[in-house]
Amino acid sequence: MMLIRYLSQIGRYFIMLKEVFNKPTKWSVMKQLILKEIDDLIIDSLGIVSFISFFVGGVVAIQTALNLTNPLIPKYLIGFATRQSVILEFAPTFISVIMAGKMGSFITSSIGTMRVTEQIDALEVMGVNSLNYLVFPKIIALLLYPFVISLSMFLGVFGGYIAGVYGGFTSSAEFIQGIQTEFIPFHIAYAFIKTIVFALILATIPSFHGFYMKGGALEVGKASTVAFVWTSVVIILMNYILTQLLLSS
Repeated sequence: MMLIRYLSQIGRYFIMLKEVFNKPTKWSVMKQLILKEIDDLIIDSLGIVSFISFFVGGVVAIQTALNLTNPLIPKYLIGFATRQSVILEFAPTFISVIMAGKMGSFITSSIGTMRVTEQIDALEVMGVNSLNYLVFPKIIALLLYPFVISLSMFLGVFGGYIAGVYGGFTSSAEFIQGIQTEFIPFHIAYAFIKTIVFALILATIPSFHGFYMKGGALEVGKASTVAFVWTSVVIILMNYILTQLLLSS
């Protein structure tokens, strides 16, 4: 019974995705909606992403340094480990899980509140495709999500540099040597491919839970929690699948 419910929800999700691109809203209206979503979802996220990335990068560098107790192991590995950790996993995946909490709950609660207050019904009565009006601007705004992740990558490595060099664990030259050692450009491409997929997930799964929720104000809160859980689960699952497809060959 539970399996059938999950399958019907997945089917409903893909039907929603199709509807999002049907009967588009006028560009003059859509442009304003997209700019508002960029401000709400991208610009408002830069502060928390910058703060977390800088300090986690520093922690990765310190933890690596503290575990390199053997004097035969070169110090440049601190920079190498910081770069690999931040670019491959921390910036694209863990920032996306954090954003599932911040962006996801915002999207679910804003659309859920419109459902509860019957604003969505009013849009449909006026002949507007409410899914296109509400969800499409979020998808377009989150095409800028790779910019957030590139900032996270830079600040993560920079935070590692500051912690490693000014904490006395390594020299500046050794840390920079570590950043440059065995650098594979495809790892950046891999990170951004994951980021684009995660951006689509962040825009659509919370929207789905907000749009199809039933009930009152209490249910908006519950829908936000459920949306966060499912967005995180799908991001982790897609992370595994994409890593297997892109890196294991």
